Amino acid sequence: MLEFISQPWPWYVAGPLIGLIVPLLLLLGGKQFGISANLRHACAATLPGQVEFFQYDWKKSGLWNMVFTGGIILGAVIASTVLANPDPFVDIASTTRADLEALGITTFEGLVPAQVFSWEGLLSLPGIVMIVVGGFLVGFGARYAGGCTSGHAISGLADLQAPSLVAVIGFFIGGLTATYLILPLLL
Repeated sequence: MLEFISQPWPWYVAGPLIGLIVPLLLLLGGKQFGISANLRHACAATLPGQVEFFQYDWKKSGLWNMVFTGGIILGAVIASTVLANPDPFVDIASTTRADLEALGITTFEGLVPAQVFSWEGLLSLPGIVMIVVGGFLVGFGARYAGGCTSGHAISGLADLQAPSLVAVIGFFIGGLTATYLILPLLL
């Protein structure tokens, strides 16, 4: 049984399971699926000060979401230890491998390329741009769009919200732009 669980699940199993989260959250009191608001809740819970953006009752509006985030972290720990895939290589298409090798990425062990996502990679100019600046832009963009990719793409589209459709289109445009225009310049 653990062998099945520790392998990547096919889309036809994982997709419907994720899709069932939306009606389950709606049944549990009209909750929305998403994670980006948790950063605000965490700041409101832990940062003393007079920043108006963090002055609200986070327990009333965000406690369930903080528990949800804790479950994600616990699930990640279980998945990476108890259910870890013994194969250290991520199976990627040969064309993708060739494209990455053309950009200078040659190590394909683990879930992410160590040449980019490591302390050495972070301490380079491309690393700072990709990880620090990119992370800031993703966080800012998620708050500016009123939610993250999971919130808009899973909950928002399931609720037929037009702003979520616009946000998801923007996320895809941003991702394609970063992949095909910005990443080749940085690597």
